[in-house]
Order: sequence, then structure tokens, then C-alpha cells
Amino acid sequence: QVHLVESGGGLVQAGGSLRLSCVAPGSIFRLSTMGWYRQAPGKQRELVAVITSGGSTNYADSVKGRFTIARDAAKNTVSLQMNSLKPEDTAVYYCNADPLGFRSTYWGQGTQVTVSS
Repeated sequence: QVHLVESGGGLVQAGGSLRLSCVAPGSIFRLSTMGWYRQAPGKQRELVAVITSGGSTNYADSVKGRFTIARDAAKNTVSLQMNSLKPEDTAVYYCNADPLGFRSTYWGQGTQVTVSS
């Protein structure tokens, strides 16, 4: 069983910032493209940002310029720095590990982010 442990969600006012973190097992982390996804009530889960094992990043258009994804190999951690938050960023945020060559991807339990207007 692979466990991804997320932290850092919470309630913030519009314009504020939050930082999410996700710790993965080292054996999975170093092989994986790591990502953050989110799911708002009544909507499908969507990609927020991903970072490959080599450090290449990709962002949803809606968060470009406001969110930054980073990975720390020493701590087996991927983070998502979220600035200039908007009410439409409100969702449950999920960490994902997609290891190269594996048949499965792995998900965290989710962390709630609520942005008030």
C-alpha cells in the first residue's frame, strides 16, 4: 500500500496564499511525475500542476502565474505554493504520484482549500 500524505489546506481570504505539501515513499517519489489535482463540488477532478522527475512543469491555464509546483528529492516531497487565491480555487486538492513503468498511479487522501470572497 502506497501512502501519500498531504498537508497545508485551510481557509483563506481571496488574494491570500497557502502552501500544500505531499510526502511520498522514496521508492515511488524518485520514479514519479508528481502532480496536484483538485475537485470542486459537482465538478470533475482536474489537473492543477505536475512536475516530472527531471523538474519539468506544467500548469492549468487557470493557475499559471499564481501557483508554483516544486519537488524536494531529499525530503520526498512535492509542494504547491498558491498565491493570489480566488474563490474559484476552492476545492479538495489531491496529490498524485505517477511512477514510470508502473501500472498504477497513487493518490493522497485530499486536503480542503477554501477561499472566501
